[in-house]
Amino acid sequence: MTWLPTLNATLNATAAILLTCGYVMIRRGRVAVHRAFMLAAFATSALFLVSYVVYHASAGSKPFEGHGPVRAVYFAILISHIVLAAAIVPMAIVTLSRGLRGRYDRHVAIARWTLPTWLYVSVTGVVVYLMLYQW
Repeated sequence: MTWLPTLNATLNATAAILLTCGYVMIRRGRVAVHRAFMLAAFATSALFLVSYVVYHASAGSKPFEGHGPVRAVYFAILISHIVLAAAIVPMAIVTLSRGLRGRYDRHVAIARWTLPTWLYVSVTGVVVYLMLYQW
């Protein structure tokens, strides 16, 4: 199971790339391509969530070993990451649902909040991994 944290970070990084590509595509008016990227980002994040739960159910938590100011930085990132990770699950589901049902006005209204939050969670997930396992 020692390889799962690396897989989780890779899935988070992949989700961030897919989200960014999806955003670029919708800005270019490529709705079908946007949809494909966002569905791929959702699937990648769902796979991450399963992998994350499996890892932590079997291995528990890893304590942060850094000291000094970096410790405060780590916990600030971790706490914001955890809070927003909990919030992004229902936000992503609602955003995806509205888009797939063609409720574009309501989709756009929540997507303006969902995208930056989801990107933040994905990127800070990689940062937390790097600070815990590569520091």
